[in-house]
Amino acid sequence: MSSVWERYGAVISVTALLGLPLGALVIFWLVRHRTRRGWSPSWAWRATVAEVCLVVGTVPWVWMIMTPTSGSRGLQLIPFHDLQAVLSGDDSVVQVIGNLLAFAALGFFFPIRLRLADAKWVPGVVALVVASVSLLFEVLQFTLQLGRVSSVDDILLNTVGAVLAALASASWWRSRADTAP
Repeated sequence: MSSVWERYGAVISVTALLGLPLGALVIFWLVRHRTRRGWSPSWAWRATVAEVCLVVGTVPWVWMIMTPTSGSRGLQLIPFHDLQAVLSGDDSVVQVIGNLLAFAALGFFFPIRLRLADAKWVPGVVALVVASVSLLFEVLQFTLQLGRVSSVDDILLNTVGAVLAALASASWWRSRADTAP
């Protein structure tokens, strides 16, 4: 755990000390601006909180994902290979949990802001968006030679974590029709 803090403590500290207060200020300013432009107050709050929390909750993870390491560059295209290492007692449990959480904020807040005519499509749309974004970052990790292993399991875990987060926020995105302008 100490190596995780040594590697990512700055990300966590900057997020807590700057990102959260700055995010709160942006929320208050943007809600005020939107209500002055005619948005209903409840929709202005809901949409703005979703947008800002999506960014504040995702950017630190992307920062961590794109931080270069001293490891060797690798490519793992066999599905569930990394997950087998976890089941065999490897110390990559932190890696799996991190991958499940990496795009959880995106999965949780994106559907709240998204407007689909039928809510049954939301988990599929979230899965498609997050899998695409995750694929982009895995490709960037590999091509930029960041000393990381680009793995299909990372994409799978990122997507599963985001879809579970989207399902956790279902009561908010299912009721958005009541508050949309």
